[in-house]
Amino acid sequence: MLTLDLSNEPRWHDLAPGVRVQLRPLTTALMVATRSDPAVEAMPEAATDEERAIAFANALARRAVLAWEGVGDADGNAIDPSPEAIDALLDIWPIFEAFQLTYVSRGLLLEQEKNASALSPNGPSAGATDTATPA
Repeated sequence: MLTLDLSNEPRWHDLAPGVRVQLRPLTTALMVATRSDPAVEAMPEAATDEERAIAFANALARRAVLAWEGVGDADGNAIDPSPEAIDALLDIWPIFEAFQLTYVSRGLLLEQEKNASALSPNGPSAGATDTATPA
């Protein structure tokens, strides 16, 4: 069963020990806006999937991050989110992975759920049962 969260309130997500971000809900409007982001649309045809994923994640984070805790400048002073600071934060591999897992993949898992198909009755995914009676 799909559970709807009708509150649509921003949520805090822990990305690393002592680092958390407050993010907008991952909505259709947010995803569509991110797909239309100039940085995403400007990706060259020859860009790899990895390059496209990074550009998309950065564009999504720039739209989604509302606040954060535990992020500072080189002198250790707390800083507010900005497009440049968000890109720099996601340039840290463990942070990028945590963002993908705790925020982006939740939406993708839901997408996968609705695209599921029954297993084939034979072959490597054997497991479906016949529903028709033999002729």
